[in-house]
Amino acid sequence: MKKDPIRKLFLAAVAATAVLTAPGALAQVKERTLKFAFQNQTGHPQAQGAQKFADLVAAKSGGKIAVKLFAGGVLGGDLQTVSALQGGTVELTVLNAGILSAQVKEFAAYDFPFLFNSGKEADAVTDGPFGQKLMAKLEDKGLHGLGYWDLGFRNLTNSKRPITKADDIAGLKIRVIQSPIYIDMFAALGANATPLPFPELYSALEQKAVDGQENPNTTILSSKFAEVQKHITQTRHIYNPQALLVSKKTWDGMSAEEKKILTEASAEATVFQRQASRGAADSALDALKTAGMTVSELPPEEMTRLRAKVKPVIDKYSASVGEATVKELMAEIAKVRK
Repeated sequence: MKKDPIRKLFLAAVAATAVLTAPGALAQVKERTLKFAFQNQTGHPQAQGAQKFADLVAAKSGGKIAVKLFAGGVLGGDLQTVSALQGGTVELTVLNAGILSAQVKEFAAYDFPFLFNSGKEADAVTDGPFGQKLMAKLEDKGLHGLGYWDLGFRNLTNSKRPITKADDIAGLKIRVIQSPIYIDMFAALGANATPLPFPELYSALEQKAVDGQENPNTTILSSKFAEVQKHITQTRHIYNPQALLVSKKTWDGMSAEEKKILTEASAEATVFQRQASRGAADSALDALKTAGMTVSELPPEEMTRLRAKVKPVIDKYSASVGEATVKELMAEIAKVRK
């Protein structure tokens, strides 16, 4: 049986810790503070992973490298943060990998509807040759990939009505992330897809500027959307791997020892974050019910209709992403399922 690639990274990181903390290695580490910006609130598994990463970097660098966290989109939305990384004014971020399609078109493949059946499938693909090949393409865009985290499966909420069949989505004004495939997907379902930066979402829901949104249950819970949304439907329409990134300007200015610290902290934090995220997903839906949300599950025949409605979107983006890339991705998924 093949070893889990991220597990191998984790074991390598543990084995190297003694070397990293040796005086000779730490002499090559400069004192510096790295800004780490992300969209979710403190307490969310994304923030838990960021805190774990910060703690590991501090420990491995002997306290010389401090990672300062900026949660809740306080430094701007994802697109603004990516631009800041490219300019070197923010050093670190973690975001939905599909958003990076604005930089490298192949990343849009991660946002294909109903692509993965489980987080473990996604791990195998992102940690493997396909995921690493996409990360390597970011180097020319001023970004360096450190790893992939878990956000989970996205579900639909709204303030208007329960969604019990595919046609119920038609006519709703749904906030989507700033990615063309999301806009096209919800347009195909008959919704008015409205792209907005995440920091603006709660206010838009509260003011009824949009009827609903789609996010994993953990994000819906931590962002307190139950206060402004009544209905949640477990559509599980997209699984989100998240890309952990460092500014290439920052990366290129680091010593070999500093790069090793960030790489190994990332490997260990990835194991922790995925476990935290998936554990939280098991309890988030119950908490949303307790908060007063009504929960709907689409019957199998309606899920089939949902998949049929979004099939033209998959076909469209398969052409734009590149047939060879899509074929490679599907082959990797098939290999995992065997």
